[in-house]
Amino acid sequence: MGSTVKDNILDIEGVYLTPLKLIELSDGDVMHGMKCSDPGYSGFGEAYFSIIEPGSIKAWKRHHEMVLNLIVPVGSVRFVIYDSRNKSKSYGKFREVTLSKENYYRLTIPRMLWMGFQGLGERAGMLLNIADIMHTPQEFDRKEKNEIQYNWEV
Repeated sequence: MGSTVKDNILDIEGVYLTPLKLIELSDGDVMHGMKCSDPGYSGFGEAYFSIIEPGSIKAWKRHHEMVLNLIVPVGSVRFVIYDSRNKSKSYGKFREVTLSKENYYRLTIPRMLWMGFQGLGERAGMLLNIADIMHTPQEFDRKEKNEIQYNWEV
C-alpha cells in the first residue's frame, strides 16, 4: 500500500483520503478499516454505521471535538465537505469525495468542518464512522440542507 496520509491530502486543510486494503476472496472479501498505527488515527471513542438510501441527502453537520474516519463498504456515498473556518487556508472551499467498494478509501475529516452525504446508485449505502470520541448531542451543530449553498444534483 505504501501511501501515507501526506500523499493523500485533499484541498481542504486537515482532510485526508487514505487507501484501504481490499482482499478479494471467492467466499467473501476482507475489507480493512483502521489500525491504531494508521495515519489519521487519533484515538477511539466509538464506531457506528449509518445507512443512506439512494438519492437521499443527509446534510449538514459539524463536530466541535470529534474526528471522523469514514469508510463505505456497501453501496456508493458522495461526501461533501465545506470549510467555514475563518483562519483556514481552505476557507470557503467545498470538496466532494465518493467512496464505495470500487473506490475503497478512508476519509478523515477533522473538527469544525461541515459535512453532508448523499446515497448514490441503485441500492442503499452503508458507511462506518470510526470516531475518536463518543458521540454526544452537545458536541455538534446542524444546518438544513439549504442553509449552505451547494448543488447536490448528480
